Amino acid sequence: MLISGGTGKFAQKIIEKNNTFIISSPARSEMDVFNYDQVINTIDRYRPDIFLHAAALTRPMAKHDHDPSESIRSNIIGTSNVTLACMTRGVKLVYISTDYVYPGVDGDYTEDSPLLPFNKYGWSKMGGECAVHLYDNSLILRVCMNNKPFPHPKALIDVKKSLIFDDEAAEIVLKLVDETGVINVGGVSRSIYEFAKEHNSRIEKISLKEIRDVVLARDTSMSIDKMLRLLND
Repeated sequence: MLISGGTGKFAQKIIEKNNTFIISSPARSEMDVFNYDQVINTIDRYRPDIFLHAAALTRPMAKHDHDPSESIRSNIIGTSNVTLACMTRGVKLVYISTDYVYPGVDGDYTEDSPLLPFNKYGWSKMGGECAVHLYDNSLILRVCMNNKPFPHPKALIDVKKSLIFDDEAAEIVLKLVDETGVINVGGVSRSIYEFAKEHNSRIEKISLKEIRDVVLARDTSMSIDKMLRLLND
């Protein structure tokens, strides 16, 4: 397995939880996904069976509003380069996407629900999905995860998500890499506060109206029925 974003937190969680694959996780200085030649040359060097595309511009979320050109380079062009390289070499592609591609209005979104991102980060990840959808030997994982431990002193009481911690997400991703298509990866639907309080009783409350610097949606919770069925098969 070859992982992009190999020095990032989630890639390191994948490596930590892995007991199946020989994993190569080059740093950005060796494989910048914005550089197609670097991507294809790295694939030729390591000859992976699976390319796990975890490299992305995510946080700070406000950066996507202030510098959308970087979102385009990293999340859209970068993912297109990875997809083209995997197509050229016949390598299975697993793309780490996000629940932010959903509208965030009604929640309980299935893999077949219409997509309508509510902020620029979501649009950049959906742009990546567009490329991956053109390659049949691919898997899109719409992952809803947070760093462990929960990194904020306050959590939103009026925003629902299907959050799990990144270490659990890594374990699930490793179990699903042989699948194709689209799979939602997350936990039960609840407020971010409920999720955080389960692990930190001292977490404080905050409401959506108090958030000024980023655009958030009230309910991006996902149906995880497909994920659970596949994990239990």
